Amino acid sequence: MIPAVHTTQLHSLPLLARGKVRDNYAVGTDRILMVATDRISAFDVIMGEPIPGKGELLTRLSLFWFDKLGPKGANLCPIHLTGEDPLSVVAPDERELVRGRSMLVKRLQPIPVEAVVRGYLAGSGWKEYQQSQLVCGVPLPAGLRLASRLPEPIFTPAAKAAVGEHDENITFDEMAARIGPDLAARIRDLSIRLYQTASDYAATRGIIIADTKFEFGLDADGTLTLMDEVLTPDSSRYWPAESYQEGINPPSFDKQYLRDWLETAQVDGWPWNKTPPAPRLPREVIEQTAAKYREALQRLIG
Repeated sequence: MIPAVHTTQLHSLPLLARGKVRDNYAVGTDRILMVATDRISAFDVIMGEPIPGKGELLTRLSLFWFDKLGPKGANLCPIHLTGEDPLSVVAPDERELVRGRSMLVKRLQPIPVEAVVRGYLAGSGWKEYQQSQLVCGVPLPAGLRLASRLPEPIFTPAAKAAVGEHDENITFDEMAARIGPDLAARIRDLSIRLYQTASDYAATRGIIIADTKFEFGLDADGTLTLMDEVLTPDSSRYWPAESYQEGINPPSFDKQYLRDWLETAQVDGWPWNKTPPAPRLPREVIEQTAAKYREALQRLIG
């Protein structure tokens, strides 16, 4: 059994980049091997301790949603999977390390905007609404509460930041100025369709998808393609439907348990200031976080 994987070091492929969770390796000039490690980040800081099994779980969930939303399923848009076995591009002695936690994908030109869709009022959206009754420039009705369901899903993009820095919420007009109005409108409309389709399915499994973020790229022909991860607990806010109620933060199947612990954590006797280094995670926090991720997978896939 492979122990928890915090960082990979493949000798058979050149490393392209390390993200918060994924290590990306070049496969020729047209493909990337994306390896999901067991790293976890919170408040844009990577924790020192991995969450065992997390990378495999994220990969299984992403593959499930790519299958459901892409050409084999609802056929809402092209996806970045090549359909090839990831184990075929690494050395024999590396196969167990990447087995179950990797995707072999097309190399795309990433669009430098995260496509965030919100169906409920939570997180930074709730904070912004309390101040201005807007979320990323989108006006909302008066009288909404924490965790209120929105009249319809809204698109609230974010500018992608470098690892360790915070993504910046922007308005749709700002997004259009950065990437062009036609492409921005296509991404907005597609993201809302993807969210709605996924939300309808999740509801049949007792899960509310409060919000999520998608990432897109363009292939050599300029085709808009869904990429990276999709609808995982790292990129989405999952709530159990049976305990949902307005006015409170529902318990969630994501890293909210970790975030809540970090809000009370101390480093050298002082409250943690949300900059590196992160507090050392106790075993209980690691185990509880892993359990939240496993429950999300079990509910959605069975």
